[in-house]
Amino acid sequence: MSLPPAAILTDIEGTTTPVAFVHDVLFPFARERLAAFCAAPRNAPVLEEVTRLAPGADPLQTLLGWMEGDEKIFVLKTIQGIIWADGYASGEITGDVYPDVPPALRRWANAGLRLYVYSSGSVASQKLLFKHAAAGDLSLFFQGFFDTAAGPKREVSSYVDICRGANISPAEMLFLSDVTAELDAAAAAGLQTCHIIRPEDGTVAGGSHMAAVDFNEVSLRFGLPRAA
Repeated sequence: MSLPPAAILTDIEGTTTPVAFVHDVLFPFARERLAAFCAAPRNAPVLEEVTRLAPGADPLQTLLGWMEGDEKIFVLKTIQGIIWADGYASGEITGDVYPDVPPALRRWANAGLRLYVYSSGSVASQKLLFKHAAAGDLSLFFQGFFDTAAGPKREVSSYVDICRGANISPAEMLFLSDVTAELDAAAAAGLQTCHIIRPEDGTVAGGSHMAAVDFNEVSLRFGLPRAA
């Protein structure tokens, strides 16, 4: 029998946040501002990494190509995060999370659960999304944030290292995601898993993991504090 979760590790896109927000708001916002970013002398140091990865190519075209392919390249995610920071600061962007997420995070945190985020977006961009959420600053509920610097999300070792970094046994960590391959890797590392099936995002349950349509059902499935 599984131990009751003492900690929760959550994905963002398709789990806490609508896929449409990422693809229809965040990505276009960054894409439209990439040319200005590349032209600004102050950004030359970070662009050196783009040139190193794609020598001889125009950095702007390289970045646009990576964005088109939704590549999980660290420097791309870093640059997107820098651009999004300006958008959040100006009020042009507000972090979008599903309505069941804020009250669930609050209940879980108040009950003593340790909450973490693991997303392919940079740690900086993760913090911005939750800090500037329409429901208020949700970043305060999390003890830690992890991105692909911790390893690819479909590799078992990434989840082992995250649990080690959080100083918690894998058996006590519950991972929430809408992607079966990520859940498979987490389960192989010994974590408890729950497949988040958001009807709005068209997610399809794979059948190999516990499933929930929202965070309220996660609470029900795993015996966590629920709404009154």
